[in-house]
Amino acid sequence: MSNNYIADQTFNREDFTVKALPIAEYENCKFINCNFSNSDLSGVKFLDCEFILCNLSLASLTKTSFNDIVFSDCKMLGLRFENCNDFGLAFSFNNCKLDHSSFYKIKLKKTNFKNTQMHEVDFSESDLTNVTFDNCDLLSATFDTTTLEKADIRTAYNFSIDPDNNRTKKARFSKSGLAGLLHKYDIQISE
Repeated sequence: MSNNYIADQTFNREDFTVKALPIAEYENCKFINCNFSNSDLSGVKFLDCEFILCNLSLASLTKTSFNDIVFSDCKMLGLRFENCNDFGLAFSFNNCKLDHSSFYKIKLKKTNFKNTQMHEVDFSESDLTNVTFDNCDLLSATFDTTTLEKADIRTAYNFSIDPDNNRTKKARFSKSGLAGLLHKYDIQISE
């Protein structure tokens, strides 16, 4: 594995499907409008980096490190975040599309998801303590033995969370979100 260290650089409109991103440690770098779709990012370390308007769909994330990363306006379909290096794993998502991605069994404490579409995302057995889903679309997202303690789900929508099968102590929901908590009972709620 290469011991390259790259800091304080901006990568703009790079197509990493043509020429792969070198395995290295990237610190305080910005990736703007870059294409990583179907790329192999295995073993790459990202520290305090920002991804803006990037496509990371179906990228391989085996042992990839994401430490204090911000994703903004990114397309990130089918990513398997559980394959990442979990040491220091921390990121936030703003206005991203994360459909069909998986966070199976990983700790996402205090992660912020804002204005993000997460159709059919798998949060099974994940720790979502203090996570915020701000105006997020959770259509068909899977919550199975998930820890949602102190999570803020007040403005999220299209979710179905079974309080009997998930830890929801002190999680915050809005009145409009009650249908997502009662979904398993197949009852109709009207205003």
